[in-house]
Amino acid sequence: MSTNYFQITKASFTMELQVTIIGKDSFVSITGGDSFHIGTATTVSKNTTIQTIRFPSHDGRFHKDNTLAEIIARIIQSSLPGNCVITAGVHVNDIKKEQIEASFLMAEQLGEKLQNWLKETDFNVAEPIYKK
Repeated sequence: MSTNYFQITKASFTMELQVTIIGKDSFVSITGGDSFHIGTATTVSKNTTIQTIRFPSHDGRFHKDNTLAEIIARIIQSSLPGNCVITAGVHVNDIKKEQIEASFLMAEQLGEKLQNWLKETDFNVAEPIYKK
């Protein structure tokens, strides 16, 4: 297994992406702001549609972190050698409009960094052997 980290700071907060390679699959965690959490889980592979589960938040609402995860999923999808799960949980207390807008750009930049890293990473692992 191999793990790498990327982070970007803009608009007075930091967003971090952690990626762990599991065989040919990727587990990605996006966190940032003042309260890290798992708000959404997004799945993607090169040949499947992006799918997201949104977890309950507060006051009957659901987390919206999938917006960030799906930006990243679209960027990396063509470079994925296997399956990918992306969890996302970014919360900035009393968030301002410019911070929301910056978060989208931060997600794009993190997605590009991840895509470049995926292209440079060796995914040459033994294929599983199944009983006949």
